Amino acid sequence: MDEFRPAAVKANVTVAELEKLDIRVGTILAVENVPQSKKLLRLSVDMGDHRRTILAGMKGERANPQEIVGVQALFVVNLEPKRMAGEVSEGMVFDIGYADGLTPALCVPERPVPNGARAG
Repeated sequence: MDEFRPAAVKANVTVAELEKLDIRVGTILAVENVPQSKKLLRLSVDMGDHRRTILAGMKGERANPQEIVGVQALFVVNLEPKRMAGEVSEGMVFDIGYADGLTPALCVPERPVPNGARAG
């Protein structure tokens, strides 16, 4: 295996720009196939005071996508809804590694916290 080399650091952003993102903890309640897509899975996520549908391009990343059911992860919840493969995604799950060609890993809190808790 080749040695991993981190990508260059992106351009600086201000704290005000960073604070525009609303990143929250949610628990993945269900993972379902999106029939019209080769990559997308539909995640049903408990955000504490409501549920959201998040579409994630992780179909080929795990032998058993059901292994993430019940897992808490970080989600961007203030992205504009996006239509993909005939369905609407209401946010984005954070994972680590995809952009670097690694098998992605979910960003998870180190201990259980209430769903809907904000990151930052």
